Amino acid sequence: MPVELTFRGIRDSRRALIGWCLGVAAYVAVLAAIFPSIKDMPNFDELIESYPDVLKSFFGISGGASISTGAGFLDIELFSFMLPLFVLVLAIGAGARTFAGEEDAGRLELVLAYPLRRRDAVLAKAAVVGLEVLVLCAAIGLTLVVFDPIVGLELSYGRLVAALAGLAVLGLLHGWLALGVGAAIPSRALAIGVPAGLAAAGYLVNGLHELAGWLDPFRFLSSFWLVGASPLQNGIDAVGALLVLAAGAVALLAGSVLVERRDLQTP
Repeated sequence: MPVELTFRGIRDSRRALIGWCLGVAAYVAVLAAIFPSIKDMPNFDELIESYPDVLKSFFGISGGASISTGAGFLDIELFSFMLPLFVLVLAIGAGARTFAGEEDAGRLELVLAYPLRRRDAVLAKAAVVGLEVLVLCAAIGLTLVVFDPIVGLELSYGRLVAALAGLAVLGLLHGWLALGVGAAIPSRALAIGVPAGLAAAGYLVNGLHELAGWLDPFRFLSSFWLVGASPLQNGIDAVGALLVLAAGAVALLAGSVLVERRDLQTP
């Protein structure tokens, strides 16, 4: 029965997910198509180096990074900010919509009419959130694979897979946290606000901890720092990525346990 609930969630979200995939793929394609013009500008790396340290740190421009290479260009233009933003917005929105949102709208009774425990319903919906994140990451990867030979990105496919895995674990952490909060507390606002606030704080700590010494001890709490920066050039931290995924699983399991102990709101 949880499998049936998962399939229902996939059917309900498929149109929105297709729209997300097409929109993000189009954005990635446009950025990739710009690369040949950047590659032919020999002074562009010097311009990047002249940026203030705060700006370079905030956007993950590490020392030695070259925007004139395909990996460096995509790391700076896509994987440092925009792609994590897209994945997190999708994941948090899906996680908050799928339990807290249904409860706010008075539709949760229909969902729980299935003969299964509440915690199983939460886990079934977590599978839907996870699938949405993975499908979006796959669409990003497919777009880059298609444009790689066309525009001469010369990507390492092993590092591309690692970069997409890093995006996926970030999405799973925050999406499952949104779902877990929504299951534990009857508030869609909190289901969105808690993971969004965590993501914003984590991004700021990751970008500024080298420049603000008092932030440095908190870098271990940043999912972005744990996964690693510039994944197409440097790969990701596999141990850190597993820790981020484990944190998401803990948040999800906590929500699935706490939902059993509270009264659900009814219209």
